[in-house]
Amino acid sequence: MRYLFTLLVCFLIIAPAQAQMRVDVTKGTVQALPIAVSTFHAQSPEFNQLARDIPDIITNNLRSSGLFAPINPGAFIQDPASIQKDGPRFAEWRAINAQALVSGSVTRAQDGRTRVEFRLWDVFSQQQMSGMAYMTTPENWRRIAHIISDDVYKRATGEDGYFDTRIVYIAEYGPATSRIKRLAIMDQDGANNRYLTDEKTLVLTPRFSPTAQEITYMSYKGGAPRVYLYNIDTGRQELLGNFPNMTFAPRFSPDGNRVVMSMSTSGNTDIYELDLRNRQSRRLTNHTGIDTAPSYAPDGRQIVFESDRGGQQQLYVMDSNGGNVRRISFGKGRYANPVWSPRGDLIAFTKMQQGQFFLGVMRPDGKGERLITGGRHVEGPSWSPNGRVLTYFKEAVTAGGTGRQSKLYTVDITGYNERMLPTPRDGSDPAWSPINP
Repeated sequence: MRYLFTLLVCFLIIAPAQAQMRVDVTKGTVQALPIAVSTFHAQSPEFNQLARDIPDIITNNLRSSGLFAPINPGAFIQDPASIQKDGPRFAEWRAINAQALVSGSVTRAQDGRTRVEFRLWDVFSQQQMSGMAYMTTPENWRRIAHIISDDVYKRATGEDGYFDTRIVYIAEYGPATSRIKRLAIMDQDGANNRYLTDEKTLVLTPRFSPTAQEITYMSYKGGAPRVYLYNIDTGRQELLGNFPNMTFAPRFSPDGNRVVMSMSTSGNTDIYELDLRNRQSRRLTNHTGIDTAPSYAPDGRQIVFESDRGGQQQLYVMDSNGGNVRRISFGKGRYANPVWSPRGDLIAFTKMQQGQFFLGVMRPDGKGERLITGGRHVEGPSWSPNGRVLTYFKEAVTAGGTGRQSKLYTVDITGYNERMLPTPRDGSDPAWSPINP
């Protein structure tokens, strides 16, 4: 229930400005934008901690993107109270090489709620680029920081941000031969981690609905692998459909009304679609090969999937009704885990070649294949909602070779800025949510 709260957004006056503050995100090597994030001005001592914590989260978010270079606050000359009262003294911010400045305040509104205000300044044009005020309760301060970070990101790059999001994943621990796997969820920066399922049942491949309030996943509850729905707000788990055989690899349609998945029958695996409104299913593929890991295009008109129908794992695209199947991967090695970008321009995948795993992207027609990162075992790509960043997991053998370790990572689609996500235990099968409602 953490995300069900009233948030009043007020747009502050924004003066017209020439967009000098800009980050070019189209290049493989990015010149990070020097930005100063000032401590916010606190109306009273009770807000001192929030006035420090919110800018800290904004700073960490922007730094983690690889597109911003936050300046050490020890170099700041102007104090928060002065910025709030008189506005920035731009010459002093230029002197420390800041191209952008984030300032703000934390006060109490007349109705008793907390009011968080922020402003984004272009230091060289000496103009305000953005400004908003949020009315909310103090416990939602982290989300306010993420929302502000998204606004700064968009103003600087021209693209939507991805900080006000969550990641669902499989939390793992225990011996390599008998791993405990639980469904877990956290903010995209690793904060607010919590477990959704207990240790009794093995779970795999969680995926968010477009509303970010439901998750579909595979569970061995009852001993047989089946696809389930999990409601994040209520904790309710529901068996998805009345399929007589093993179902796995589920994923929602863009409108959230359907789930596509694989079902194994008499040793044969095909792709099925279930309409969540009437619980009617239909078979989309009918082949002697193994067809699995389906993922919709963002317009819902096509589905990419993996299949060994040609003798080896490769990627195929078909219309959403199962027609017009065509192969799109033709490089050396085996291809798996395809997932369509929310922008529709790329398909991410895992590639296995000469004993190594790689994470790559290609266009929907199969052209422009590009490998981004690799390792001993790299799997499970999932897109940020802006289609700019991928999350995935890497496995490694622990010291002595008696166990294994699995960690979550993110990387820019250019292959730049690979980072490990903090999790309390090992993690695998990550899935990125849409922007929080």
